[in-house]
Amino acid sequence: MSSIKKLLLIPHINVHNANALSSPFTIGFPAMTAWLGATHALQRKLNQNGYPNAKFNATGVISHDCQLQTFKGIDDFVHSIVGTGNPLDKTGSRSAFIEEARCHLDISLVIDFQGVDKTDEERFINQVEKLLHSNMKMAAGDILSFKQPSIYRIEQGDDVALKQLTRKFMPGYALIERRDLLKEAMNDGEDVMQAIIDYLAIHHTCEQSDDERITWSSHRKSAGWIVPIATGFQGISELGKAKNQRDSDTPHRFAEAVVTLGEFKMPHRMNSIEQILWQYHTDLNNDLYLCQAVK
Repeated sequence: MSSIKKLLLIPHINVHNANALSSPFTIGFPAMTAWLGATHALQRKLNQNGYPNAKFNATGVISHDCQLQTFKGIDDFVHSIVGTGNPLDKTGSRSAFIEEARCHLDISLVIDFQGVDKTDEERFINQVEKLLHSNMKMAAGDILSFKQPSIYRIEQGDDVALKQLTRKFMPGYALIERRDLLKEAMNDGEDVMQAIIDYLAIHHTCEQSDDERITWSSHRKSAGWIVPIATGFQGISELGKAKNQRDSDTPHRFAEAVVTLGEFKMPHRMNSIEQILWQYHTDLNNDLYLCQAVK
């Protein structure tokens, strides 16, 4: 098996009104399922438009900017979601709607792919651009613009090529998996939800010196920009048929979101490209459908 990875970089994709409410517990950066879903949709479109053998193996996402659409007034304790209720009803009033959190994003995607000949890569990139312009969505948001996609090759252990690629991600933060923090907490007998809160909480302490000077400090349980992130689903019903399901040929089941911890990390701190890549993983024995870091 070749140790050289072929990577498709789609830089600085501006996404308008992406879904920021990615689970019942989290608001902010869209779920990892949204990004793998977007690249899977792109692969399927490529398969139908001249590249039947193209396959996207894993995806990494780099955040350059995330503007959460919330509002906090003077003396307000919490932020409110800036929502919309379109269209207006016949009386001109706002119709009833389910509140949806939205965000505007500037992100880059790096995709580990195969099935495209080197001689055909220029036409492949042109087809990717064409498809991204054809009313594609990402994280339920509209793609406003993106920069020229390009292809990179990185051989295992080639630090020079890796640095050349990660420079393209700057300034930005790659989202990586930190499920290991929750595993450690669970092994110590902690409740999962409490463990997530403990890693996100900021603890403030003060110390008084001999000359009665007070010094305040703030810290978290673990170093780094730790965030909660939705990474998949767990089935809560048996496979079967449901009334009015979208695809009558595919078994249906109800599911709930799986939330774990992630970390936004500067790409230049990565030792390998695998550190920022995510791929699908299923655990049918436990009814889990997940996005996990590449092992």
